[in-house]
Amino acid sequence: MFNRRGFLKTSAAAGAATAAATTKINGLHARTQDTTGYFSVHPFIENNPDAVFIMRTNIDVKTNSDAKKNAGLSFGRSVFVPSETGVPLTHLIPIKPNLTSFGSSTSTLEQEMGILTDVFFVEGVIEGMKELGISGEQFFLREVNYGSHVKNHGWEDMAARVGAEIRSMTAKVGVISENDLVWRDVLDGKWYRKIPYLWPINAPDTFLLNIAKFKAHGMGITLSAKNLQGSIAHNYQAHCSGFNMDMDTANHRNPAAIEDITANHALHLEAGVPRWDRPGSNWNTGLGMETWASRCLDNNSVTECGLHIIEGIYGRDGNFKNGPHMSDGTVDLNSTKGLAEDYMANIIIFGKNQFNNDIIGHWLAGHEPGNFGLFHMAIDRGMSSYLNPFDIPVYEWKDGEAVLTPLTDFEKTPLLTYYLQRNYDGQTEDYWHFVDEPYDYGPVSVDNSYNGRPEAFVLHQNRPNPFNPNTSIQFDIPSNGHIRLEVYNTSGQLVNVLVDGYRTRGSHMAVWNTNGHSSGVYFYRLRFNGHSETKKMILMK
Repeated sequence: MFNRRGFLKTSAAAGAATAAATTKINGLHARTQDTTGYFSVHPFIENNPDAVFIMRTNIDVKTNSDAKKNAGLSFGRSVFVPSETGVPLTHLIPIKPNLTSFGSSTSTLEQEMGILTDVFFVEGVIEGMKELGISGEQFFLREVNYGSHVKNHGWEDMAARVGAEIRSMTAKVGVISENDLVWRDVLDGKWYRKIPYLWPINAPDTFLLNIAKFKAHGMGITLSAKNLQGSIAHNYQAHCSGFNMDMDTANHRNPAAIEDITANHALHLEAGVPRWDRPGSNWNTGLGMETWASRCLDNNSVTECGLHIIEGIYGRDGNFKNGPHMSDGTVDLNSTKGLAEDYMANIIIFGKNQFNNDIIGHWLAGHEPGNFGLFHMAIDRGMSSYLNPFDIPVYEWKDGEAVLTPLTDFEKTPLLTYYLQRNYDGQTEDYWHFVDEPYDYGPVSVDNSYNGRPEAFVLHQNRPNPFNPNTSIQFDIPSNGHIRLEVYNTSGQLVNVLVDGYRTRGSHMAVWNTNGHSSGVYFYRLRFNGHSETKKMILMK
């Protein structure tokens, strides 16, 4: 029996024995600090909370575990950084991967891989964060739908290697120990008044990482917002239950939940939310989706998360194991007896706002986000300001640098879903389909101005400063144009060119990796459209 109040791990001895047999992860650079210090999400990400960042990976096949570990390590090292303020290194780090599986005794591990967040990527992220001075014992992997697939896919072995805790917490509320729960009030919830979370999610002095999987589902593409569903204790997590099902939540449910959700569905139907007219009351109907989304938004409204991440090294179409791909290699868009298929997408999507993440994720999966009611409802409840993916600032994250990039520069990986099939009122949509009909965003747009669209040319002070071994430099440009960012020593000699190329209007960030340079004072100069500005920075090794 584990004691929830301590820093615990799943068998340190097993971890030490296993670690010696695993391949060492090669990273960008090492960084450590005193455990009395702090860490933070990279300041550029924190300062652009509406932005979505995409890190490309370059992995050949989904079974390349070493490459996936290295991708996670590179991510962890560049996104989580030492800080003078921020998150204390003593905080617990709960991680919510997507570990739900519909596998069977006839499923192979490779057939089930695309259902779950990739275990090796998560291992790399943890190892990257441990370099900050965080102990493996501070990481807790949580999923209410814990099953044999967790062990079969190596999650228990991975937890032992990194020193983290993972264990089954599937007992229903009333059976599970109250010591394993963290209750949160949902004062204005449409369904819930209280929600029980799997400790230490939503506990004080914690930093939650939400690491979803890039995959299709009955709700569309099941990404950041839906992934948090599995952080809730059984049976309160059963958001996909039908409209009239209580889910054992009677004592902690909005007394007017049925009436409120029915009225809201009518309002959204009148407003023209696409596919909300699908008849019936089970979960795969307009009213059912209104119910599911209401529960999902209640959950997201009270869940504090340090960063939302979508692992898309490979993405899956269909629904868990099932899909349109037949055993003879053909595709049958109306068969429910085929298999799902995985595709190498080679992207990691992340940001501070889960709904912005998910809008970009839906678009990259071949769907039009305006056609999904969840995003309309998130705007209604003040949890999102966006619906049109092209209104969201998107940055490519490469070796710790952020470059504002047109969304169309990223390749789509089309993933078929069975979300609210239009097979009623004379419509004949395929069972497996794309929700990609054109959507007019004009009438539902909100004020999407954000501080990443500057009106002036600005060169910011580097952070951190003094620094070792790396520092970040942010610059803002008021129009598109050619940028050159240079580094000089005190003798006026050019030592590095960090940026030399075309950039679009907005906020950008470059990183100076100082390997091979000695301690001292340096200057960085930004040139843009006839403007020039210089600032001083200090390298202390």
